[in-house]
Amino acid sequence: MHILLAHNRYQQTGGEESAYAAELALLLQHGHTVTEFLEDNRRIPAMNRLALAAQTVWSRPAFRTLSGIIKRDRPDVAYFFNTFPLFSPSVYFACRENSVPVVQGLHNYRLLCPSAEFFRSGRVCQECLGKTPPWPGVVYKCYRGSRAQTAVTACMIAVHRWLRTWRNKVDGYIAPTEFLRNKYIEGGFSPEKIFVKPHFIMTDPGRRENPGDYAVYAGRLSQEKGIRTLMKSWQMMESRPLKILGGGPLESEIRTAITERRSSNTEFLEQVPRERVAAILKSARFLVFPSECFESFGLSIIEAFACGVPVIASRLGAMAELVSDHRTGLLFFPGDHADLRDKIEWAWNHPQEIAGMGDEARREFEEKYPPGKNYQQLMKIFADAIRQNPARRNI
Repeated sequence: MHILLAHNRYQQTGGEESAYAAELALLLQHGHTVTEFLEDNRRIPAMNRLALAAQTVWSRPAFRTLSGIIKRDRPDVAYFFNTFPLFSPSVYFACRENSVPVVQGLHNYRLLCPSAEFFRSGRVCQECLGKTPPWPGVVYKCYRGSRAQTAVTACMIAVHRWLRTWRNKVDGYIAPTEFLRNKYIEGGFSPEKIFVKPHFIMTDPGRRENPGDYAVYAGRLSQEKGIRTLMKSWQMMESRPLKILGGGPLESEIRTAITERRSSNTEFLEQVPRERVAAILKSARFLVFPSECFESFGLSIIEAFACGVPVIASRLGAMAELVSDHRTGLLFFPGDHADLRDKIEWAWNHPQEIAGMGDEARREFEEKYPPGKNYQQLMKIFADAIRQNPARRNI
C-alpha cells in the first residue's frame, strides 16, 4: 500500500510527535511506501497575521501542494495527524478531488473546542461542546489567551461544520481511547466513522527487574497537567523521593518550589533523551500522572506499563480508561492533593501490592499495545476508509 502520511508539526514536541514517528516507523517496517507531507509551526512567527488567519480556515498553498503530490505519487490512502493551522481542512478537499480516501487521527479536541483541551481557569470546561460557532471560547479567549486568535480557530471549526467537511470529506477517524471517541460522538460526529486504536511503543524497553526507590512525573509542566497538585501533595511527604521530567510554562515555578524546600529528595531533570526515560522509569516505584484535563491518551502511562511500572493517575477521562484501579495502578480524584497524597503513601507502604500492579501493568502492555497488534488495527481502518470513500466505491 502507498500511504500519504501528513503532519503539521507543533512548535513544542510532545506525545503526538512521538506517535507520528512510531506510526511512520511501523509502516516502513512492514514494507509500505510512505510519502510524507509535513508543515512546521515554528515558521508561524515570521508569517503575516492576516495571511495566517486566512490560511487556518482554508490554505490555498496546502491545497495546491498536496494536489500536486497526489497526482505525482497516487497514494492509496491519506493519513493525517495534525492539520492545524497551516494545512487547514483544505487538504481533505484536495484528497477528495483526487479520489484519495482520508483518515484523520484525533489526538486532541480541536474540532470541538478552540483550545483543544476542554480546560479553562483551572478546571474542565465543555461550554463549546456542540455549539456552532463555539462562541464561549471566543468570549473567554481560550486559545493562547487571545480573543482574536480564538476567533480564527472558532471560525475554522464553524465554517467546516457548516460545509459538512468533517462528515463528507473524511472517510475515517482514529481515536486513541473510547473516552475521546465518545466525546466526539457527543459533539456530533458520526459513530460509524470513528475507530479506536491506541498509541503504541515501537521499541519494547523490557520489564524492570526490581521496584525502584523513587516516584516519577514525566510530562509537560503546565496547569492542566496537574503538576501544581502533585507539588502540593509532595510538600507533605518530605521523605519521599521524586524525579520530575519535562518542561513547560511552569518550569521556573517548579524549580523555585524545589529550591525553597531545600529538599534533596526532589530532583528536576530537563531535556532527558527519550532513550534515557525508560531507564529512569525502570528504577521507579511508580509513575504519577496527575492531569486535570481530558487527556486524549497518556503515552507516558503506556511507557511505564512497558517497564512493568504501575501508575497513580487522575480518575478522569482517558486516564481512568487506561489505568485499572488497584490492578495496574491507583486512581485519585483530579485536583485533590490530599487524595493524591493518600494514594502515594499507600503505594509506598505496600511494596508487594505495588510490585504486583507492576506485573499486571506489563501484562496489559503486552496484550494491548504491541506494534504488531496496532499494525493490524491500522490496516483494517485503512481498508474500511477505502471502502467508505465514494470515488473508490464507484471504481
